[in-house]
Amino acid sequence: LHRALESTIAPIVIFATNRGRSVIRGTDVFSPHGIPRDLLDRLLIIRTLPYSEEEMVQIIKIRASTEGLTIDDEAVTVLGKIGTNATLRYAVQLLTPASINAKISGRTNIIKTDIKDMTEIFMDAKSSAAMLRENSAKYMM
Repeated sequence: LHRALESTIAPIVIFATNRGRSVIRGTDVFSPHGIPRDLLDRLLIIRTLPYSEEEMVQIIKIRASTEGLTIDDEAVTVLGKIGTNATLRYAVQLLTPASINAKISGRTNIIKTDIKDMTEIFMDAKSSAAMLRENSAKYMM
């Protein structure tokens, strides 16, 4: 990696980490993100923050319009809260089954109850893992 970064046509390398201050692998040395200091000196660190609920609502609106879905403001607000509590991916993934539920109900637009119905059927990854942990005795090992 050092050799590639030193070449005349050096590539752009992107590291994504949330390790914080940790041990550099293969050593006993602590360093930010577990990256050796000589490499760390060459990096530009960009701090990222989680999306706010308002930003998630905007992203969900854009995704719904991209997919050609019409969705009520209340439903978008509920999806924004779901994205904040779970993940944005889970909230966006609820759009498709909610639109199918709306079509089955004879509507062209997604409403709040469609979203609520889908959250009862589909779980986010954290809830699913917690449920599996709680009921681990009921599964074959």
